[in-house]
Amino acid sequence: MTTVEFYRRLRAVAPRLEVTGIEIDPDRVAAGRAVVAGGAYEGLSFRHGGFELPVDRPPDLVRAFNVLRQYEEPAAWRAWDDLCARLAPGGVLIEGTCDEIGRRAVWVGLGGDGAGSARPRTITFAAHLATLERPSDLAERLPKTLIHRNVPGERVHALLTDFDRCWATAAPYSAFGPRARWIEAVSLLARSHPVYARPPYGGRGRWRLGEVTLPWSAVAPEDPPGRSRRLRPDRTR
Repeated sequence: MTTVEFYRRLRAVAPRLEVTGIEIDPDRVAAGRAVVAGGAYEGLSFRHGGFELPVDRPPDLVRAFNVLRQYEEPAAWRAWDDLCARLAPGGVLIEGTCDEIGRRAVWVGLGGDGAGSARPRTITFAAHLATLERPSDLAERLPKTLIHRNVPGERVHALLTDFDRCWATAAPYSAFGPRARWIEAVSLLARSHPVYARPPYGGRGRWRLGEVTLPWSAVAPEDPPGRSRRLRPDRTR
């Protein structure tokens, strides 16, 4: 059903887009194929497979959520490389994690560097604001490449610490609802961190949704395992 929803949303802006759901569990593939068997979802298909991406041509977009949680950090970096190497030129990988009901999520936008390595570009934090106690609660949904980096001395820890401070400062805005408080907290955060403040990644329209996006360089580890010379953050804004 996640794939069907994704298909509907993408087709609303790209009516000829083809979407393939890939799953390593054959039973789930069979269930997906049963959904599309009636022909109601033109351009939607399901295939058995994994990171090899068993599709007919390099994809423009890959969405992979909650698939690297059990990996060790070095293996997660390698999975990013593998997926980005299979993208079409200019293609994008969206990789992240969310909780079971989608109220906490963090994802990274990546592309290939043309030499077989992933190039992280952006990181987005998103929450159902009515249930958010503090922004650092999103730390448990950091991607595998960052989740063990939420310690003093790392950029992601500094970001979340400052975000909590901004959230506390914005407490008076709670009188107008959690959305108003979030917008004010993000506005304060943008004074000290490179928050995207203009569309399509940022601005009040995105912030109202409970999102905030920054360039990967704002959280990039200083010493990603085995990648210090190969991986450079995309610093464009």
